[in-house]
Amino acid sequence: MKVREFLVILEQDEDGTYIASVPDLPGCHTQGDTIEEVKDNIKEAIELYLEVKPEMIDCEPANFIGVEKVKVEV
Repeated sequence: MKVREFLVILEQDEDGTYIASVPDLPGCHTQGDTIEEVKDNIKEAIELYLEVKPEMIDCEPANFIGVEKVKVEV
């Protein structure tokens, strides 16, 4: 069995729910009421995603640069 690491984006919505998404796996996302729950849920979501799309197991990961807040006038 192969071990892979994926970049996971964690956010919190206006209701306090945590949301996790995987940029390298389009459509792979989940939510949870706590950080621990969303982390468990995203691991499961990744495993299920790769069961359905095994060709993504060997996908080349994006070159992560960083995260920044950008202010704009609207």
